[in-house]
Amino acid sequence: MRKILIVLTSLLLTACVDDTASYYADGSTGNHALTLHRAQKHFWSKNSSVELIMQRLPECLRRIELTDMPADEVEIELLSGGDNVWTLRAGKEMWQVETQSCTQYPDVKGDGGELIGVFRVDGNKLVFEAAVLEPAGSDTTAPSK
Repeated sequence: MRKILIVLTSLLLTACVDDTASYYADGSTGNHALTLHRAQKHFWSKNSSVELIMQRLPECLRRIELTDMPADEVEIELLSGGDNVWTLRAGKEMWQVETQSCTQYPDVKGDGGELIGVFRVDGNKLVFEAAVLEPAGSDTTAPSK
C-alpha cells in the first residue's frame, strides 16, 4: 500500500507548475535581473501565483507577489522607464518597481516606457522573449526609391 501511495504522490506532483524566466538588465552577469516566478500550488488548480524577483546585487534583492492567473495563460509585458524603473503589464493590471532602491511604487506613473520584452508560456515552460527594437531614426514607412 505504501508503494502505491508513493507512486501516486509523484504522479500528482508532476502536474504542478513551478518555473521561472529572467530578463538580465546587465547582460548576462545576473547581478541585475528581473525574474518572473510562476507556481501552481495544487495539481487540481488551473491558476498559478505569479511573483517578481528583482535583484541588483548587492544592494537589491526582493520578491513581490503580483497576481494569480491561469497557469497556461501567463503573459506579462516588461517595460523600461529608464533609471532602473520597470513596469510589468498583464492586461489592465500594472506594477511598477525600481531596482535602485528595491521598491515597488503604489501607483504606476506614466505609460511604463519602452517595451523590453514579454514573459509568456511557450510549450509548458515560462520564457522571456525580448522585443525586437528598431534603431532610432529608422523609418520603415518611407517610400523606397
